This record gives sequence, structure tokens and C-alpha cells, in this order.
Amino acid sequence: MGIEKPYFFDTYSFFEIINRNPNYSKYLKVTGATTKLNLMELHYGLLKEYGRKFADEKYDSLESVTIEVDGTTIKQANEFRLENRKKKLSYIDCIGYVMAKTRNMKFLTGDKQFKNMENVEYVK
Repeated sequence: MGIEKPYFFDTYSFFEIINRNPNYSKYLKVTGATTKLNLMELHYGLLKEYGRKFADEKYDSLESVTIEVDGTTIKQANEFRLENRKKKLSYIDCIGYVMAKTRNMKFLTGDKQFKNMENVEYVK
């Protein structure tokens, strides 16, 4: 049995984990990373749903698993977004997807735009 790839957690996956979607329970114990941009999206959504204290706690608890976005990634993400413009992907999703691919990580999401794409673990 080979070593499992680490995961890049899309914002969608964090919401599912926080909302206790049983399909995401196995991802509580895997190696993973995200960006501060994804945490920004998460914080905003949690702020609306649960208030500042909860949103701040989740943001702070996940900040240690963030990886920096560099200029090369931004350029590649823009190219990826342009190539897939019919899917209307967000900038943050494109950055995450490119970061996952270039760092040999699986992109974990339930966003329908990524269903059946290469290097994606699509979970609903």
C-alpha cells in the first residue's frame, strides 16, 4: 500500500467538516494544507452563520496549515481560470487547484465545477 497524497483543503471542504458531513469524516485525520485566502472565505461564511467568536476560533485553529501564495502560482491560476472560463471558477479556487497540483496534493472539494477534473477528490 502506497503513501496517500496530502490534501489541499478547499473552503468547501472546511464547511462540510465543520457542519459534520459524514462523507468528510475521514479527512479529519489526513495531512493537508490551505491558503489564508481560503481561510478568509471560511471566516466570512462562519461570521455570517455563527458569529465572530466561532469564526475567529476556526480561523486561528487552521492558520498553522496555510501555505503562501507566490507569484508563479498566481500566474498559473490565472491561466487555469482562463482555460476554464466557462466554469466560472473563483480566483481563490483556481489558486487552490494550482497549488494542489504543483505540490503533489489532491484538491479536496465538493464544488460541482471541479467534478471529474484531474487531481480532484470530489466529495458531496
